[in-house]
Amino acid sequence: MESRKRTVQVKFYVTEEERRLIREKMKLIPTRNMAAYLRKMAIDGYVVHIDTTDIRAQTAELQKIGVNVNQIARRLNSMGPLYTQDVADIKGALAQIWQLQRYILSSQR
Repeated sequence: MESRKRTVQVKFYVTEEERRLIREKMKLIPTRNMAAYLRKMAIDGYVVHIDTTDIRAQTAELQKIGVNVNQIARRLNSMGPLYTQDVADIKGALAQIWQLQRYILSSQR
């Protein structure tokens, strides 16, 4: 065993479901050697971290806008005719949505 190239053992546990997923991914390569696959993924694989800060901000803004639209709809249903200010409020809300959407799309490039 002195001629062994790899002398350090790395050991970890997985669930049955995780092992099934690993084996499914191994089939895509295809390989049957789990040690080689895991070693390759640990060294050459990459972790994808997606910053969702902008998307969370967009979601919060959309929720606020949705609340505003609901308030306008309730007022229209209770009062009857459509007022110029209501239309301006809706247009402003839509402008906010599009502005945020354009910002997010431009930052993804």
